[in-house]
Amino acid sequence: MSASARSARPVPPPATWRSRWTTRQWLRAGVSVALIVLMSLSVLGAVVLNRMTTISNRLVDRSSPALIAAVRLEAALLNQETGIRGYGISGDPVFLQPYQQGLTQQRESDRQLLALVDDPTTREDLRVVRERSRTWQERFASVVAAAPANQPVAVARERSEEGKVTFDGVRQALAVQQRHLQAARDESRADLIAMRSLRNGIFSAISLLILALAVVVSAALRRAVTTPLERLAADARSVAEGDFSHPILSSGPADMRALGQDVEAMRRRMADDLARSEEVRAVLDEQTADLRRSNTELEQFAYVASHDLQEPLRKVTAFCQLLERNYSDRLDDRARKYIEFAVDGALRMQTLINDLLDFSRVGRLHNQHAPVDLQALFAETAKTLSLAITEADADVTCDPLPTVTGDRTQLGMLLHNLLGNAIKFRSPDRPCRVHLAVQRDDGMWRFTFGDNGIGIAPEFADRIFVIFQRLHTRQDYPGNGIGLALCKKIVEFHGGTIALDSGDAEPGTRFVFTLPADPPEPAAPAGEENS
Repeated sequence: MSASARSARPVPPPATWRSRWTTRQWLRAGVSVALIVLMSLSVLGAVVLNRMTTISNRLVDRSSPALIAAVRLEAALLNQETGIRGYGISGDPVFLQPYQQGLTQQRESDRQLLALVDDPTTREDLRVVRERSRTWQERFASVVAAAPANQPVAVARERSEEGKVTFDGVRQALAVQQRHLQAARDESRADLIAMRSLRNGIFSAISLLILALAVVVSAALRRAVTTPLERLAADARSVAEGDFSHPILSSGPADMRALGQDVEAMRRRMADDLARSEEVRAVLDEQTADLRRSNTELEQFAYVASHDLQEPLRKVTAFCQLLERNYSDRLDDRARKYIEFAVDGALRMQTLINDLLDFSRVGRLHNQHAPVDLQALFAETAKTLSLAITEADADVTCDPLPTVTGDRTQLGMLLHNLLGNAIKFRSPDRPCRVHLAVQRDDGMWRFTFGDNGIGIAPEFADRIFVIFQRLHTRQDYPGNGIGLALCKKIVEFHGGTIALDSGDAEPGTRFVFTLPADPPEPAAPAGEENS
């Protein structure tokens, strides 16, 4: 990013106490205020509910039961008055039954009222009712009830006017008592209705407050979080689409601005890295062009090695053989030995060139991936080496081999080299046995190519796969030291690995190599790898 682009970025305004607050602080302050208001309303609502419960309990448990008990008390006294009046007129004992029942009901109602009334007015009303009813009973009712039955009661006629006046006083006391109890009950109902209205108002206020808080929180979150994030995301998308010079502006609370500044710093680093990567890419393009020219030259060299270099070797070999055949009578033993050395050197040079060509062609000329039946390929390899197998009296066996995806020519070279080495480096002390085992290991086939030959020391486990590395002289064992290096290149080209298994105590050599069980991605040719 250039200095002019950096200087063009707008300068943020001076920070205030509001701009220094983070999103968490704003949320904490808002939630605290909302909780205080809600708790205040909740406390008020709890007080109202408690008051409503008190009024409702008073109405249900005292006012209404007290009024009902007063009505029952009036009914009990009326039953007594009716029974006494009838008994006084006729003297029939049947009229005493309502009187006795009224006494029982009076005592029960009197006990209930005594337990229910608690204010001075209603207690005074109950006292007056009890006193007047007792006066009426003592002066009139009990005297009439005690008179003999089956004849008119004279005392009833004598005290009828007094009894009437006394019972009228009882009626008046009962009316006053019921009026006061009804007024207390109506007052409780009015208080309950008022508290219910207040409760509904408080709960409505709480609901409106919650709705208002939801709206305020939504608007605050959009202003403080959502909108800055949308701007930040839009700027980030512009950068992601390739406009690395697009500045990323920060807004909102302190933590959102810090996030925007971090993203802006990352964009600057990316822009700087991109500029450096462009420079590196230019250098790499130049090196790639050089590598392509080098690969072209190597391919030309391979062509020359496969044609032009082998032609002089064939001439040297042919003319040395002609010299030996046509002038054998003129040559001594030393000359014949020299000719033999020249022919052998030319043949080994030709073999070495062919082996190098095979090594360079792996992954470049042979790259036709297709299903390969290893069972059939192993049988063909054994048939190709049948003469060597017969001469060594070797026992060559294998497990049922799978079908893999790869290049048939290269896999044939792999089996040919491994089987040929097993026969070449057989032990003279025991019959030669060679076995190829296989097992499935997750997504790979694991092959074990083992023999009972002379074996390889563990310290040479890595050296044997290096090209031209030999553990024996050409006089002991012929070869150019390319076979195992070629095997390693073929296995790795197919996506596997190969190594010497030196952990087995049995004599001989065991190579373990793997091949993918599923079709692998075709590897790049050697020329492309180098580029």
